[in-house]
Amino acid sequence: MKHLRVNDQEYNDMIERLILKVADDGYEFDSLLCLARGGMRIGDLFSRVHNVPLAVMATSSYREEAGRVQGDLDIAAFITKTGGEIAGKLLLVDDMVDSGKTIVKVVEHLKKAYPAVTDVRVAVLWWKSHSVFKPDYHIDYLEDNPWIHQPFEIYDDLGIADLRKKRGE
Repeated sequence: MKHLRVNDQEYNDMIERLILKVADDGYEFDSLLCLARGGMRIGDLFSRVHNVPLAVMATSSYREEAGRVQGDLDIAAFITKTGGEIAGKLLLVDDMVDSGKTIVKVVEHLKKAYPAVTDVRVAVLWWKSHSVFKPDYHIDYLEDNPWIHQPFEIYDDLGIADLRKKRGE
């Protein structure tokens, strides 16, 4: 398996480029929704730049073998958002479209459960070639489907004791 390692500076640069790509397209969204956990940093920056509330939907499918094997998709029953419900044109942000199965099911869920949403567009940093879903906006198309190592993943298995050790405490 190929690997792609991304540092903090590269990661933030990609998010900024994605924000500009959506803006340059002229898509003016009424609601902003990120998928937790991968889309939270991306959603946070979109929310700050556009000065709009960020809605959060928790999903999970990578649970086995240290998060490397996709299992059954779990979509949270509720979306967390201030300022009312999601409605109108919705921008859904996440870190990547890997298999595409999660995004497909989330978009289907949104259309059924939130009839006030009139349009859904998807913005991600990475789009892998083996995906069954093509996002509306992406920064990198990954033909060889590498495993992506994002800068914050160092905390995934760290634990409190190792964090104290890392900090010299």
